[in-house]
Amino acid sequence: HIAAMTDLSAVEGLRGSLAALSDEEKQLAKALVDMDQAHLFEGWADSPQDDDAKHAFFESIALLNRGYPGGLDQYCKNARQLLADSMAGVNPFDGYTPKVPEGRAFDVASDEFVAAEERGVALMKDSVFVLVAGGLGERLGYSGIKVELPVELTTQRCYLEVYIQHLLAFQRRAGAGVKIPLAIMTSGDTHEKTLALLQAGAYFGMEADQVTVLKQEKVAAVADNRARIARDGVYGVETKPHGHGDVHLLLHQSGLARKWAGEGKQWICFFQDTNAMAFRSLPVAVGVSDECGFHMNSMAIPRKAKDAVGAIVRLESESQGTMTCNVEYNQLDPLLRATGFPEGDVAGANGYSPYPGNTNQLVMHLPRYAATLERTGGLMPEFVNPKYADAAKTAFKKPTRLECMMQDYARAVAQDPVGFTTLDAWISYSPVKNNLVDAAAKVASGNMAASASAGEMEFYDAHARLLRAAGVRVAEATEETVAGVPLTHGPHVVLFPDAGVSFREIAAAFPTPGDVVVHPGATLVVRTAGVTFKRASVRGALDIECVDGATCVVDGLDVDNAGDALQPLTDAEMAGSADETLRIRGFRLERAGYLRLRVSGPGEHVVSNDTVAKFVVKSAL
Repeated sequence: HIAAMTDLSAVEGLRGSLAALSDEEKQLAKALVDMDQAHLFEGWADSPQDDDAKHAFFESIALLNRGYPGGLDQYCKNARQLLADSMAGVNPFDGYTPKVPEGRAFDVASDEFVAAEERGVALMKDSVFVLVAGGLGERLGYSGIKVELPVELTTQRCYLEVYIQHLLAFQRRAGAGVKIPLAIMTSGDTHEKTLALLQAGAYFGMEADQVTVLKQEKVAAVADNRARIARDGVYGVETKPHGHGDVHLLLHQSGLARKWAGEGKQWICFFQDTNAMAFRSLPVAVGVSDECGFHMNSMAIPRKAKDAVGAIVRLESESQGTMTCNVEYNQLDPLLRATGFPEGDVAGANGYSPYPGNTNQLVMHLPRYAATLERTGGLMPEFVNPKYADAAKTAFKKPTRLECMMQDYARAVAQDPVGFTTLDAWISYSPVKNNLVDAAAKVASGNMAASASAGEMEFYDAHARLLRAAGVRVAEATEETVAGVPLTHGPHVVLFPDAGVSFREIAAAFPTPGDVVVHPGATLVVRTAGVTFKRASVRGALDIECVDGATCVVDGLDVDNAGDALQPLTDAEMAGSADETLRIRGFRLERAGYLRLRVSGPGEHVVSNDTVAKFVVKSAL
């Protein structure tokens, strides 16, 4: 990027600073001048004034240069090309005709679902997992990192703990010697807090060397169509996030993808920071990927026509070939109308669009994935979205930057088998990202609430549905509005991952499901494997686990206590006296009565009305 002949003494602002610069800083200065960035030195004071600020400037430039494949020069070239395309109104999908993509759709608990899930669970030993966790909870009204939020108030486990519990449950089933790796992509906003959360929780049972935390850096913002870097004061440059597509870049630059492939791992699974149902669906996707030979498999949900959700679409072009990829909802309808579908995105006979909704949970075949990163340098297809200040598109309202999305990896492997796996949202997709006011507006417009309150209720409801699918008599949920957000509120059923990583395991724990009743308003928490329910009635709250090699059969147990009650917060509590984790929900859980059981010691124990007293940890009526 450096032209040795550049005369830095002729550059305004640099002339009086050269004596204070190191050779490396001079090289960076030459590179900037040669890439039309000399404006960054305008207004610099002569040395020794502000020398510390100048050194800090070059540190930031060096970081930006190292972080992007090809350096800042390539970044600016890419920006100029994409900005020129934007000015000209170039559509990346021009010439393509949308078609319904290849994929698999399942009904939960069907024979096909169980087969795919069991196949995937068996492959967990050959899988690695990547959590994309760069976001704070600002949109939720929460000041911390999203992965530290409690999924639900019954057990108070945070998202990261729930995720790791799933991985450890898979690991235990895989046998001795298997360690399932987890990588976490953080940002400057979340990096230190994520490390602190892991350390405070003792990695939630994982070994520290299983977890790799990769920090995403920002990219330079550009101020105009010439891609001149935007300034932040006299000695600063403005930077902005590059997008979650950088997860691929970091996995390449860190060598992790290469290392995992070399260790014989076969599947890499990507998931988001607040989707507690991710691990109830990812094994199915891995099973499908293995069966179908997919290089890339997107987890999808049934999508109503014109929903504000990205869609999985097969794009065909005579000149450019075929690719299956995500198309944003605001691009899909115009694309369909322009290619022979005058009504655009319309529902089929089943009431849904033929183009399923993207959830940004992805499964890749790791050997091919690592090879693709070597070929691309980890850089994904980029886009730019400037906000123009004039009709001629010559000026920006504010600086812009290049962006990339994780799911656009599909465009880098267009000729390979790329597909999708569709499951109902209740078992696969429960995002938590909106505050209560925004959530109410989303519901009013026909979209998911995606609030912390809705996420909690969806978590309970999913486990209740799994039990119902197994034949257990679980009371149906009812509709309830709390803090303006409509919620589906049923029994609080919480199955820890160890209580069953698959539907087959969960169903096996209830061999006579018709003799197990979970009544309206009840709470049922099963924390471990080894608990079998034959005859039980739960009114109120039951929390049970087996430890120290024990197993137990719940046979003839009637639980009847006051249980948990959902209590809406008062105005004063919503105004600030309640904890943030409660305010973003609009309610607290009042625990009036409970029965907490721990069954310990080798052998099989029977828990019944006659024997329950010896297993009680604590209780209240």
